[in-house]
Amino acid sequence: PLSRAEALEVTAIHSAWGRLSPERPLIGRPPFRAPHHTVSTAALLGGGTPIRPGEVSLAHRGVLFLDELPEFRRDALEGLRQPLEDGDVVIGRVHARHRFPTRFQLVAAMNPCPCGWDGDLRRRCRCPSGAPERYRGRISGPLLDRIDLHVPVRAVPMAELVDAPAAERSAVVRARVEAARRQARGRRAGEAARMDPAIRRLLESAHERLGLSARAHVRVLRVARTIADLAGEPRVAAEHVAEAIQYRALDHFAARAPA
Repeated sequence: PLSRAEALEVTAIHSAWGRLSPERPLIGRPPFRAPHHTVSTAALLGGGTPIRPGEVSLAHRGVLFLDELPEFRRDALEGLRQPLEDGDVVIGRVHARHRFPTRFQLVAAMNPCPCGWDGDLRRRCRCPSGAPERYRGRISGPLLDRIDLHVPVRAVPMAELVDAPAAERSAVVRARVEAARRQARGRRAGEAARMDPAIRRLLESAHERLGLSARAHVRVLRVARTIADLAGEPRVAAEHVAEAIQYRALDHFAARAPA
């Protein structure tokens, strides 16, 4: 749940948007926004006349879900870089500048190629040669750098769908996440993973194989810290860093692509 201060922030943004529900004058739960890929740049980032917050601000303190990520307008996607980095978006006009907060969690999904079958073991990709690489190339390197986890999801066989074992209940997962967040809040600001020799070797290897940028390097360490927190471990170990590196799947694709 949102804290009182966070709820007031979110409510103020939705009030400026002009669609605050009279039945729910104070928004107490994190918002979830899922705009269609045809959304305009102004609707995604904010703007218009009069100026209103966009989806990135309506998702403040919550989740912004972008399905079919490569299908979004290129200028809209590139416009996400500053809100993701700074936590706000600035909309300039001749006589004024408007600033809206944008501290959201970005979750995106995409097919591996236009036909959707690249890499599938059951069906052959029908795309022309080079099309999968061009399709993934619609997501720029600087934007990918700002996305912490790149996770390929394989097709689920029918047997697994029919005979799937009972999964963890959401309440169990939530309790683990809340405990990790408490552990993170209790840590000193800026505290980093200890760079022991095993971690250093892993990072050097990842830099050599994947060409990680400085931003990706920092994000790998942050993800490793989160993995350790979720496991209840007080310190980041080499296995946490190795797992974080494996979550950079699109960096792996880029490293294997021909020049």
